[in-house]
Amino acid sequence: MSFDTVLIANRGEIALRVIEACRELDLQSIVAYSEADADMPYLALADRAVCIGPPAPAKSYLNIAAIISTAELNGAGAIHPGYGFLAENSHLVEVCEDHGLTFIGPPRQVMELLGDKVAARGAVAEVAVPVLPGMPLPEDSEELIAAAESIGYPILIKSVYGGGGRGMRWVNDPDELLCKASAAAEEARAATGNAGLYLEKALQDPRHIEVQIMADSLGNVIHLGERECSVQRRYQKLIEETPAPNLSQETREAIWDAALNAARAVGYRNAGTVEFVVGPDNTFYFIEMNARIQVEHSVSEMICGLNLIKEQIRIALGEPLSHSQEDVPFRGHAIECRINAEDPDRDFMPSCGTVGIEQLPGGNGIRFDSALYQGMQVKPYYDSLIGKLMAWGESREEAIVRMGTSLDRLRLSGIHTTTPLLVDIIRHPAFRAGEITTGFLKQHFSQ
Repeated sequence: MSFDTVLIANRGEIALRVIEACRELDLQSIVAYSEADADMPYLALADRAVCIGPPAPAKSYLNIAAIISTAELNGAGAIHPGYGFLAENSHLVEVCEDHGLTFIGPPRQVMELLGDKVAARGAVAEVAVPVLPGMPLPEDSEELIAAAESIGYPILIKSVYGGGGRGMRWVNDPDELLCKASAAAEEARAATGNAGLYLEKALQDPRHIEVQIMADSLGNVIHLGERECSVQRRYQKLIEETPAPNLSQETREAIWDAALNAARAVGYRNAGTVEFVVGPDNTFYFIEMNARIQVEHSVSEMICGLNLIKEQIRIALGEPLSHSQEDVPFRGHAIECRINAEDPDRDFMPSCGTVGIEQLPGGNGIRFDSALYQGMQVKPYYDSLIGKLMAWGESREEAIVRMGTSLDRLRLSGIHTTTPLLVDIIRHPAFRAGEITTGFLKQHFSQ
C-alpha cells in the first residue's frame, strides 16, 4: 500500500483537487492529459504532466493501456481515477493489481458487485436495507409483460451496468413496454457495452437522497450526512444540498443507518455514495451504490470541514479514517449548483466556445471549484460540467441567499451555461420552502 507518487487519470476540477491533495500530503503528482487539454493551467501545478493521447476519450482518458504504461514509466505507485471515465471500471482495478499499482478507490470485487445493479440490490436486501420490487428483465416478451404486471405500473427499466439515466425508461402501461425496453437496451449497450436491463417499481416524483460514506481497510465505516439531489434534468443532478430539507430526524437517521449497513454488507472501502428514493410518506428504498468519489462530494465537505480527496488517498495508504462517527463536525447548511456549458432554452444542448470571464463569485461561505480560465476553449469531447458553485450558511435560508448572490456574480461570456436557470430555481418559492422532488423542473419550469 505504500506509494509516494500518484498518477491522476482524469481532467478538469477533479484533477486539480487531486493535485492539491497530493501537495498537502507531501506526495508527488503526475497528471495524464489529452491533446485537447494541453493548455489547461492545472497541468503546471503537478510535478509532471504526460500527454496520453488525442482528444477522443477512448484514445486518452479511457485508454487503460496508456494510463498504466504512463504510471509505470513515470514511477507512479498509485492511480486516482477521479469521477467519470474509468472511476468505476473494475478492469482498470484488476490491471492495477496485476502491475503492482494501488487503485485509489474500492477493491475490485466490491466494484464488480456494485457494478451489477441486480446483484447490489440482492446484497443489501440481505441486511434488511429496503429495496423496491424488481427483477432482471426477461428476454421473452410474454414473460416481460407478465413480470411488469406482477411489479405493477408505473415501472422503470434500468441498465444493470449503467448510471446517470443511461438505459433508463419510465413505463406507464403495457402498450409502451416492449418499445421502451428495446430502446433502453440499445442505449445501455452504447453507454456500457452491455444491454442487460432490470425492472423496478417506479415511485411518482420521489425525492432522491444519497449518503456519503467513507470506509478504511481496518473495518471503520462512517457517514458524512445525506444530500438532497432531487433537482435534476434527464436524471442528471443540477443542485445538491445538505442536510436535506423537510426530512424528519427519524427518517434521516434511518437512511444513515441503511447506508452504513449497505456499505458493511459489501465490504466497502474508500469513498462511496449510497443512493435512495424517498416517497411522500418518508418510506425510502435503496437505488444503487456508487463506487467512487462523486461530483457532489464537495457540498458534504462544506458542512464537515473534511477534505475527502485527501481521505481517499490516506485510506489507500492503509491509514485509518481521520474521524470517528462521533467526531464528524456537522455544521450549518450547504448548497451546490452545477455550472454546465449547456443551453437550458434549447433542451440543455451542450454549448462550445471560448470562455470570457467577466466576474467570478467569492466571499464568506462561498466556494467555486473549477478549472476555468480566461480564453478557455470549451470543446465537445467531454462532459459539460465546467464548475461547481457552493454556498454555506448557518441556516438553509442564509445559504440560499448567498447562493443567489453568487450566481448573480458568476458572469461568463462566449458560451451558454445553466446559470440563469439555477438562479430561477434557487429563488423559486417551492425551492425556498424545500418542496423538492425529482419532478421539480417538470412541475415548475416545463415549457
